[in-house]
Amino acid sequence: MFNDPAPPEPRSGIRIYLLVSTVVFVIAAGYVGWVFYARWQQNEAINAKAAAAAAAKEKSDAERVYQEMGGNRFDILKFYADPNRIESGQTADLCYSVSNAQSVKLEPQSQPVWPAFIHCVQVSPTKTTEYTLTAEDAAGHIKSAQVTVRVQ
Repeated sequence: MFNDPAPPEPRSGIRIYLLVSTVVFVIAAGYVGWVFYARWQQNEAINAKAAAAAAAKEKSDAERVYQEMGGNRFDILKFYADPNRIESGQTADLCYSVSNAQSVKLEPQSQPVWPAFIHCVQVSPTKTTEYTLTAEDAAGHIKSAQVTVRVQ
């Protein structure tokens, strides 16, 4: 009996409180961390979908603009006079838009013109005049368009 080990001392209330508090704190911190991580993942998924949708829209818009600008086809997209009826001594703008042209010629006109998606030249005819825009592509294909400026 005298050689029996001493019985363990009972744990004090503070030690039990600290142990339980630490366990509860670790569990709560783990839960809060998991919630923040899960929400971060959701936000990343939403951002990835939004970025993909924006990229698809941008590609669609770029394709639409490319087609409006003529795409791969050789063409005179627009040729018009603004205004198309003037008083003697006034000016009008001849505006044109070509796609995939290598050269452009405007007759009768002394000002130089060049291939452009949008370009305007100011004219001041003294009588009603029909203007011809001629465009040529690299393969030698030619297209023409006419517009008349009426002088009163």
